[in-house]
Amino acid sequence: MLDKIGIAKRIAQEVKDGMYINLGIGIPTLVANYIPSDINVVLQSENGLLGIGPFPKENEVDPDLINAGKQTITMMPGSALFSSAESFGMIRSGKVDLTILGAMEVSEAGDIANWKVPGKMVKGMGGAMDLVASAKHIIVAMQHCSKEGASKLLKKCSLPITGLRCVKRIVSDMAVIDVVPGVGFKLLERAPGISVEQIKNSTEGKLLVENEIPEMKID
Repeated sequence: MLDKIGIAKRIAQEVKDGMYINLGIGIPTLVANYIPSDINVVLQSENGLLGIGPFPKENEVDPDLINAGKQTITMMPGSALFSSAESFGMIRSGKVDLTILGAMEVSEAGDIANWKVPGKMVKGMGGAMDLVASAKHIIVAMQHCSKEGASKLLKKCSLPITGLRCVKRIVSDMAVIDVVPGVGFKLLERAPGISVEQIKNSTEGKLLVENEIPEMKID
């Protein structure tokens, strides 16, 4: 089973040269540290930054330089700062190639719930709704099951929806799974030490399994 770093490393393998990418709060922010050095991408943040670098070392921390999740970050050469309004203009006009988000639930139709648990106080959903409605490709980083062992890959989401039919791929601590319209979840890879049977038992939604399922390769 993968830890958070393992999930981030596997998602970094999905990054392609020349992409403009938005990283959501939580595990997705870790992806910045594992993008291959021979890949040239531009990371965007909703609060108004284009060109995010890796997380800073202790002696590099600038408390005034943060991402949308209020984590301190670094800037790459050529980075640009601008207003949040301009940032959302970029997002809504479809200029973000890939969005990587965390999720509490994903349905077999590709619906995502990632901003609110009923009864718990939240400050707001941030830019998630804009991102899922506008990005060309959406990958979700998540735990496959809750702490109680209940599946988070469901037939239908039970929590308030962030976006409908928008998730294309999921990288969980157990598997890499695609969302196939009209079919449901399709198993592509399994985490080291995890069997196909374990993934089936941990997935409430319809899961398509074809041929031999390879184990993930995590450097």
